[in-house]
This record gives sequence, structure tokens and C-alpha cells, in this order.
Amino acid sequence: MQDCLKTKYVSYLCRMANKIRVGITQGDSAGVGWEVIFGALADTRMNDLATFVVYGSRAAANVYNKASENSAAAVQIHTVKSAGKVAGRGINLVNTDDGTPEAFEPGVPTAATGTTAVKALKLAAADLKSDAIDVLVTAPISKENSQGAEFKHAGHTEFLAAEFEGQPVMMMCGERLRVALVTAHMALADVPGAISKEKIVDKLRTLRKTLVQDFAVIAPRIAVLALNPHAGENGMMGTDEAEVVAPAVREAWAEGILAFGPFAADGLFLSGEYPKYDVILAMYHDQGLAPFKALAPDGVNYTAGLSVVRTSPDHGTAFDIAGKGTARPDSMRNAIYAAIDIHRARTAHTEASRNPLKHYERERGDERTIDLSETEL
Repeated sequence: MQDCLKTKYVSYLCRMANKIRVGITQGDSAGVGWEVIFGALADTRMNDLATFVVYGSRAAANVYNKASENSAAAVQIHTVKSAGKVAGRGINLVNTDDGTPEAFEPGVPTAATGTTAVKALKLAAADLKSDAIDVLVTAPISKENSQGAEFKHAGHTEFLAAEFEGQPVMMMCGERLRVALVTAHMALADVPGAISKEKIVDKLRTLRKTLVQDFAVIAPRIAVLALNPHAGENGMMGTDEAEVVAPAVREAWAEGILAFGPFAADGLFLSGEYPKYDVILAMYHDQGLAPFKALAPDGVNYTAGLSVVRTSPDHGTAFDIAGKGTARPDSMRNAIYAAIDIHRARTAHTEASRNPLKHYERERGDERTIDLSETEL
């Protein structure tokens, strides 16, 4: 009996040691970030999936946790010096207050709440770079409120692109629908000039790779939307489709990418044909996100194309309801699940794709390579 218990204990320790370390940034203190974080982590079973490290203000955390302490959303908080010093189940908080508690009012964004959001994000990004955490989940920031000398990016996607030197694609993920964007956070008037055949093809390459390595889709099918109404109506409503979008689809197809289109956006979504595709590539923000949020509630924003895994809820700061206890945590919970699933899928893909001969030699301590072209078979 004692040996059996010992075996089970060792097995438990192994599972705990291999748990994915999920970093979460609090977002703007005046928004719903902390509320959806507490709501998502209130179920203690979440601790069996991962170890959670949240970056943010202890003062803000106390305010929102106190408001929920008499409900199912109350969560145990452990203040830690770094992600490498996790204390246990619940929230391991890397405090951004530096001894000075943040003063704020829910629903009232200030320069201070924006500064705290940026500080939390930078601390988490540094830990992601150093492998102190495995994945990053970001609560919403105010793009306007976060601007300053320390942050000049349009949003999380652009910040992470600069930090990890990638060419990211903003991709929204739901149960039956994924939508990605060619252009993201820019004025509508600037969209046509920002779209080119080369840019569309690059996005299609990234999406194909992402779907294969991060979602285990063997042969991804990608629908490409037109820029203009009715796909340009044979030039009557614009020539972008004939001159830019269609040539990009043909070039991608020639590379072996299963790209289809261009499709009129309203027709594709109205017809109900969209589930036939693994992702839909939209030309601009609202063309993709408006139908996505209508058809896939509680979806997840995933930054595809980076060397790291980052997800977020598909909603904003929601200052209008902050502190009222009505913010739903479903999208944040799904963002956590997605980050864990993507990390596992990417790890499995990397393992399955590695060169077995080189790995065998490396395991033996021998770095010699084998040239099969000169080997007699």
C-alpha cells in the first residue's frame, strides 16, 4: 500500500512539474480585466491545468477581489517577486505597484491606469522571452490611454511584433469560425493603400503554417474576402479584386496553399458556407470582426505568426460596466484554454517534425551530421 501511494505521489509531482505556466496581464485597472481574470480562475479546477502568474497592481487586485469575496469569483492571491517564485495554487501575482499602491476608480481610466497596464505587459513580455512563462494571455488595454513615452504602439499585436520581431496576423478563433486580418488597427481610409498582393500572400503563408503547427490542421483551407462590395462587381465597384486580391490567391495556390476567393464578405457569411474553411482572411478590421463577434460569441484573439503564444479575450476594456460585477469571464476563460491548447499543439508539432537522426546523435553527445546523399542504400 505504501509503495502504491508513493508511486501516485511521484506521478502527481511529475504532472505538477510539467504544468504549463500561463502569464496573464491585468490590462487597464479601470477596466474589466481583473473581474474577468478572477471570474475565469474562480474554478479551482483551473489549477490542475496550469500554473497562473498574473502581472498587475496588488491594490487593484484587492479592490476587485474584495468586491467578489462573497461570491464564487473570489480567488486566493500570492504576491511573488518573479514568475520563477510561484507560491502555489490560485494567482501568483507579480506586483507592479513598487510599494506605492495604485489609486484608481473602476470605470474611470487615467494616465496612471494606462501606465500600470503597460508596465504589466512589459514585465510579462520579458518573462516570456526568458522562458519564465510558457504562454501569455492579455486582458484588455485602452489603446488611447496607454499611449506615452514608454508605449507608442496601436495595441498588443503591434507591441508583440516589435518585441519578438515577427510578422503577426491578428486571428479571431471561435468554435466554428476563425477570422484573420490583412490590416488591423488603422483608419479605413488607409486600408486600400496598405493592401498589396505581396502582403496578402505573406498573410496566407503565415496562416497556413499557423493552422498546421498550432491547430493540427493537416491541409488548411483558407477563404479570402474581397475588399469592395460584391467583390468589385467586375470592376464597377473597384478593381482591387482583379488587380490585387485574385492574383494573390493564384500565387498562393501555386505554392500549394489552399486559398479560395475573393469572396464578397456579406455573401460568404450569409450563405453559411464559412464553416467549410479553416480560416477566413478579411481585408480590414470591421470586415472580419463584426461578423465574427455576431457569429462566435466569447471568442479568442490569437496573435498568429510569432515565436511565442499570445491570446486575449475578444472584447475591450468595457469601462462602462467595470466594477459593477456584470462582466462575463467566458472569453477570458476561453483565451486561457486556447493558449494552453496551442502550446501543446505546437510542442507536439515540433517534436513530430524534428530530425530524428540529428536528435539521436545529439542524445549520444555526438554532433556529427549524416549526409544521406553519400550513403550507400
